[in-house]
Amino acid sequence: MPTTDPQAAARSARDLPALDAAICACNACPRLVAWREEQARVKVARFRDETYWARAVPGFGDPGARILLVGLAPGAHGANRTGRVFTGDASGDFLWHALHAVGLADHPVSRRASDPLELSGVRVIAAVRCAPPANKPTPAEQAACRPYLVRELWLLDRVRVIVPLGAIGWDATLRSLETLGYDVPTPKPRFGHAAEAVVGPYTLVGTYHPSQQNTFTGRLTPPMMEAVFARAASLAGLVPVVP
Repeated sequence: MPTTDPQAAARSARDLPALDAAICACNACPRLVAWREEQARVKVARFRDETYWARAVPGFGDPGARILLVGLAPGAHGANRTGRVFTGDASGDFLWHALHAVGLADHPVSRRASDPLELSGVRVIAAVRCAPPANKPTPAEQAACRPYLVRELWLLDRVRVIVPLGAIGWDATLRSLETLGYDVPTPKPRFGHAAEAVVGPYTLVGTYHPSQQNTFTGRLTPPMMEAVFARAASLAGLVPVVP
C-alpha cells in the first residue's frame, strides 16, 4: 500500500526490511513522484529498452554497518532506473571504486542491482529517496524524507561514523541526530571536505559528493575520497587499506 505519511511509516518499521519496504512504497512528495515516473517514461537513448525502477530507493549494504554514507538523492537514470542507490551512473562508479580501494567493497563497479556487490561494515543511503529535478530537492521535500534517515540511524545501532556526501547529506545528518535527541554544537558544524564533527556517539566525516560536477572538474579526486573513507574506517574500528 502506498505510503503518504513518512513519519508514521518510519516509526512503525521495526527492522531494516520493513523500513526498506516503507521507503519503496512512499508517494509522499507529488513533484518527486511525477518526476521519477516521467524519467522512466522518457528514458535516455542508451537505456531505452530498460524498465526503470521509478520508485523511492532504499538503503544498501551491511545491516551491521559501523559506517553510514549519506548521499543526496537517486540519479534520474542511475538508481531511479536500477533500484539500488549509487548504481548505474558515473557518481556510483566513482563511489564504489573508492570504497573498493580501501577494502570496504568487494567490487569496484556496480551497474545493476543484481551485480554481486557486497559492502563490509558500510551501508549507503540517500538523504532524499526519490530522484529530484536538477538534483535539487526542495527544503520541504528534504524534511518530508528525513524520518526515514532518523529511523535508519535508530535501527543501525552499530554505526559510529557517518560520512555525508555533500552539504545536503551533512545537514540532513545533523538534523536527524537532533531529532534523535543528541546535542548538536552551536553554531552547527560547517560542512567541508574532510571536515569532522562529533555528535553524541557519532563522528561525522564530510566529503564532496561524487557528482560529475565535482569529479570532472577535479574538485574531488579518487585519492581525496579514498582518504576520507580510510579515515572513516579507522575511526569505526575497521581495517582500511591505506590509499
